[in-house]
Amino acid sequence: MDTINQILKQYWHHDTFRPLQEDIINAVLEGKDTLALLPTGGGKSICFQVPALMKEGICLVISPLIALMKDQVQNLKNKGINALSIYSGMSFLEVKNTLQNAAYGNYKFLYVSPERLETNLFLDYLPNMNINLIAVDEAHCISQWGYDFRPPYQRIAQLREYLPNTPILALTASATIEVQNDICEKLQFGKNQQRFQQSFARPNLSYSIFNVPSKQNKLLEILTNVKGSAIVYCKSRRHTKDVADLLLMNKINASYYHAGLSNEERNKRQEDWITNKTRVMACTNAFGMGIDKPDVRVVVHYEVPDCLENYYQEAGRAGRDGKRAYAVLLYNSKEIADLQLQTNIRYPDREEIKKVYTAVMNHLQIAAGSGEGISFDFDIGVFATAFKLNILTATYAIKTLEQESILSFNNIFFKPSTILFTIDKDELVDFEQHNPQLEPVIKGLLRSYEGIFDFATTINEAQLANFIQKKLPDVVLQLQKLHQLGVINYAHRKDKPQITLFQNRMYADSFVINLADYLKRKQNFDTRVQAITKYVQQTIMCRSRMIAAYFNDKNVKACGICDNCINQNDLVISTEEFEMIATKIFEEITLSPLVPKDLIKKLSGIKKEKFWKVADYLQAEKKIIVSKSGAMEKA
Repeated sequence: MDTINQILKQYWHHDTFRPLQEDIINAVLEGKDTLALLPTGGGKSICFQVPALMKEGICLVISPLIALMKDQVQNLKNKGINALSIYSGMSFLEVKNTLQNAAYGNYKFLYVSPERLETNLFLDYLPNMNINLIAVDEAHCISQWGYDFRPPYQRIAQLREYLPNTPILALTASATIEVQNDICEKLQFGKNQQRFQQSFARPNLSYSIFNVPSKQNKLLEILTNVKGSAIVYCKSRRHTKDVADLLLMNKINASYYHAGLSNEERNKRQEDWITNKTRVMACTNAFGMGIDKPDVRVVVHYEVPDCLENYYQEAGRAGRDGKRAYAVLLYNSKEIADLQLQTNIRYPDREEIKKVYTAVMNHLQIAAGSGEGISFDFDIGVFATAFKLNILTATYAIKTLEQESILSFNNIFFKPSTILFTIDKDELVDFEQHNPQLEPVIKGLLRSYEGIFDFATTINEAQLANFIQKKLPDVVLQLQKLHQLGVINYAHRKDKPQITLFQNRMYADSFVINLADYLKRKQNFDTRVQAITKYVQQTIMCRSRMIAAYFNDKNVKACGICDNCINQNDLVISTEEFEMIATKIFEEITLSPLVPKDLIKKLSGIKKEKFWKVADYLQAEKKIIVSKSGAMEKA
């Protein structure tokens, strides 16, 4: 059998692994449940791809991102490794064939979304798949205490019933210690579980923050001074276009990207940027996941992100080639004030949630005690206007109902057309004789799609029209006619937002959500807001160390290249003054631990900047420590 180094060399052409990759792979090969925290661009995929290739069977990869699935499957195929994926929009027959290949074919990887694991079709084929490893990508989505909670992720552990001896590898780029613990608990990790956390330090990445009166001028200055590929993250779709237009007006080659563009347009713009036909991409956070472009020289955040988790991942797309790169955040004071208000906006009180829930049920005309499993077109703008609701309140109340597994709301949704014959083959022959004008479309259906008498089958009207050489509008009209005559059940494609109910409508006096969990999620969101606010407003502490400490990485030293480090390097302290300040710090914290604010007050006459320079050094040298409450004390 090949060694892991031979596999790395054969398929990836690398001689050595990156830090921790080899340790993670060995833990997986030993059959241990493993949690791996590797920064953006840290090589997470190799951690499950190499051990899966070492073992007999197929690796089940669970990912929430269709683009990422397709990208990784194509990359594996390019290496000569057989891989499969199942994603929304595939026909029943396509899904069935894929599962058959996974169960009986010579394939090494099957990529699926967490929702797919619960379908009867998947569970029917699961016993015949020789699954050697379960890899859970974006594992932070499991924890409701994290920043990107997705309820279907919490049901992944149900696979343990079918695969009790198969190890699980959970991977994420960013998770606090509380979220790490929750991931391991929710996935039912065994006693011999292992955790690996790569350093959050990025020694080649310079973080800086600017509070500026004109973001436009500052952005132009940054992109003029820093040559090369760039990303500008914006919070709204409108801003992406505004920023791209600004750059184009100033002769900087730019484009914009957001989820509202068509798949074809998004793919083209992404490819143009990857191949450097476009220099700057102005985008929402829909851009960047799974893109491995090493030569990004600068990532600019045009507004303050919601949390350090998002900021670290997005900023980390700069400088993956190890060369100097820059992560710049632009903000103004109003943004910070608005951010402080977000907690109550995003987490409305229980009565407000109940009010929105009742309005949704009334809007959909659902009677109490019914509705489970039914999907509806749902335009949230029309809904909010009709019931005189604030659209933000309605949006976040519906998100809460999603997290409580009461319903799901797909804002960007595509459901292909389906057809099922409702009469048997003998009746169909008789029908064709009496309706010869409909015979071509019937024959086209029978020749194009298998199983169309047994289950609702996904069809493509344009392909059918081409096959029978008819105009598309005529084919759609004939399908509708067959539906009206009771020959087929024809569900025309949907490309509108959809709400799906997971349970019957609750009676007014029995509306219930898990209030304790909801309030804890609210508190955790507020904690994340305070952390990003502190990060933005801090002018002394090393930014790289602040980020690392947030993710429980306590051993990162000052980077020397962020804006705060550079400013502190300009602050000269003599050896005598340094020793004097250090002595006074020790005297005060020996009497009792003190938070920095109170400690600075006691050290009257010492500049705050000099205090922090000495305190940072003492903490880096582990001569003082900071407790969970934030108090400094002697080590």
